[in-house]
Amino acid sequence: MNTQSVPGVSENIHIRELFSLQGRVALVTGGAGRYGQQISTALAEAGATVIVASRGVAKCEEFAARLRRDGFDAEGLALDLTKEESVESLASQIESRWEKLDVLVNNAVTVRAEPLDKHSVGDWAQAMDCNSTVLYRACRIFGDVMSRKGGASIVNMGSIYGVVSPDFRIYAGHDEMTNPPSYGFAKAGMIQLTRYLAVYFGPLGVRVNCLSPGGLYSPRMPEEFVEKYDYRTPLGRMAGANDIKGAVVFLASDASAYITGQNLLVDGGYTAL
Repeated sequence: MNTQSVPGVSENIHIRELFSLQGRVALVTGGAGRYGQQISTALAEAGATVIVASRGVAKCEEFAARLRRDGFDAEGLALDLTKEESVESLASQIESRWEKLDVLVNNAVTVRAEPLDKHSVGDWAQAMDCNSTVLYRACRIFGDVMSRKGGASIVNMGSIYGVVSPDFRIYAGHDEMTNPPSYGFAKAGMIQLTRYLAVYFGPLGVRVNCLSPGGLYSPRMPEEFVEKYDYRTPLGRMAGANDIKGAVVFLASDASAYITGQNLLVDGGYTAL
């Protein structure tokens, strides 16, 4: 590749412009969920038009309306990742209305919190379909749209449990908080798929990276669980309301223009131990 033909390679760009998503169109699957709201807000604050999408379209529309009231450009649209026709329909809508897709954040996930002895083979198979298969479907269909214009970024939302196993001491007495074995399996596979897609889409102008966060605090979590998790983490706390925002904008924007096929851990140092 002739680097002189790549915008920005041979010229100095101000750091604010590198992180700006002004004029970009971003799709966040599961964009109205706990992680999704933080991700969608970050992309909107960076200047992107944000499409908040999931099966719960009413919740997506409600959250998009909140973003619009705050002065941002956002839409809530329907997306059922388990159905190929739904993914293709949204891809067509995006191309028809915005003529491009610059950022895709694969954030949607289905988790049935239970330990190994309660996680049946049927539960495992359902988790694979609802997590691994839908990820592959989204990357293929939306990636095709993104590759037509190039200069795009796919961010797959992984987890620390794609890199390490759960510390079951933290979950003792709180089975309702335990991630099942299928969750880590799917997230580890996501990291490898990220590498594969980075190599495949690189020549087409699409970068693909993974962002793997640690636990996100919620006041609904058992206090004992939070205390154990905090103690296990070098920074002494779980992720908060702003801790994912900077990382997702970094990977979505030109600030990471020379980064692809990587897994960025945002975990307060949890996996460093």
